[in-house]
Amino acid sequence: MSKDKAISIIGASAGVGLLCSRIALERGHRVTTLSRSVNRLPEHPNLRALRGSATDLADLRRASEGADALLVTLGTGMDRKPTQLYTDFGRALLQLQSALGQIPLIVLTGFGAGDSAACQGPLARLFFRLFLQAVYANKSELEAMLERSSLNWMLVRPGLLTNGDPPGPARVQADYQHGMKVGSVSRLAVARFMVEQAEQPSFLHRKPALSAR
Repeated sequence: MSKDKAISIIGASAGVGLLCSRIALERGHRVTTLSRSVNRLPEHPNLRALRGSATDLADLRRASEGADALLVTLGTGMDRKPTQLYTDFGRALLQLQSALGQIPLIVLTGFGAGDSAACQGPLARLFFRLFLQAVYANKSELEAMLERSSLNWMLVRPGLLTNGDPPGPARVQADYQHGMKVGSVSRLAVARFMVEQAEQPSFLHRKPALSAR
């Protein structure tokens, strides 16, 4: 394991982002977080918790300065209404391309975003059309923005997120095919994968899909 990296986490107040923060600290890294709330983040000498917005250029620059890796774990919670969160963040991020250089940019989206939608089975496609279409449309736009950029991106696409402690690491599928099975996966397994990729990235410019084993 690579020790003592400077890892910045954008969207760290809950869910996968909060877990990434805790795991990264446990593994000996220096962590900077950016989120609207810092109340749930742990108190730790290696944590710099910034309160701010992922769509604000100044906040984003402050959070990413000096980072060895950038994890993006933005989410809309239970809100399924149309959103511009992901593309607004993307536009701010792209203004920092030169400053970020080629550090790993590990972005959480979801299986069903971008070209992965064509690989879903009929039941998954129906579920997305009924409940997630608006949010995932904006995630897909962000993915396209990153793919066109000069950034050293990785798109992490988990299946349905669950809670709980998984028995082992997530199942990773980076080679897609029609009808491939990408089931649920715990937030903890996803967070572990993202921190491990920040330490030693092996899926840069790829789109690993995560599910439980």
